[in-house]
Amino acid sequence: MIENTTYIHPSSIIEKKAIVGTNVRIGPFCYIGDNVEIGEGTVLKSHIVINGYTKIGRNNIFFQFSSIGEINQDLKYNGEPTRFEIGDRNCIRENVTIHRGTMQGGGLTKIGNDNLLMVNVHIAHDCIIGNNCIIANNGTLGGHVIIDDFAIIGGMSAIHQFCKIGSYAMIGGCSGVSQDVPPYIIAQGNHATPFGLNIEGLKRHGFKKESLQYIRNAYKILYCSGKSLKSAREEIDKIAKLNKHVKIFSDFLKKSSQSKRGIIR
Repeated sequence: MIENTTYIHPSSIIEKKAIVGTNVRIGPFCYIGDNVEIGEGTVLKSHIVINGYTKIGRNNIFFQFSSIGEINQDLKYNGEPTRFEIGDRNCIRENVTIHRGTMQGGGLTKIGNDNLLMVNVHIAHDCIIGNNCIIANNGTLGGHVIIDDFAIIGGMSAIHQFCKIGSYAMIGGCSGVSQDVPPYIIAQGNHATPFGLNIEGLKRHGFKKESLQYIRNAYKILYCSGKSLKSAREEIDKIAKLNKHVKIFSDFLKKSSQSKRGIIR
């Protein structure tokens, strides 16, 4: 189903079962598969493939040579009807590749709203990306990676499969991340290690001085006190009762206690 307000270049191919919303613009030499749904106001520049069971929200923009929702590279994948979903107002730059999920990983690769994926970014199967994230040029996510809201991944960085990146964390360029990175932390290197807090980023997002001090205290307990991870978590839990932002930090540490990768320290 294609709305009358949609513009489709004559060189593009739209399969009959695809659903294309109002005011969508599809440029030259694009291919849209049967099971694709594209929300209103979305723009496809040119030479873009969108395939599989893929649902795209409103007002997204896809730059040329992107490949979206294609078969993943997991050798266990056997053609199952797994999915990819993306929310609203995302900017997907040139040569980005995003793969559908696997049955073993829950069957879904998902991206939220207001994200920027720069040139040559690769999002593997079963990744979950929140809102307002930035992944710079040539950033690569292995399978099953989780990126929380407002995180920034520097250019040429790779995130190992099953890793989690906390909200407002920043990964420096050319890093290799092989363990979970808690919220608010700057990490860099191969393998990535903590380099303090993303204080300037938190200030830009309106964090108050009191909250920043609570976050600093939690960071010092985890990384500067010499305490075991268990003891540090227990002490941070107490601070979390006093500040909602530290609770995000505390909740992340609790989840990472069952993580396949552990946290960077």
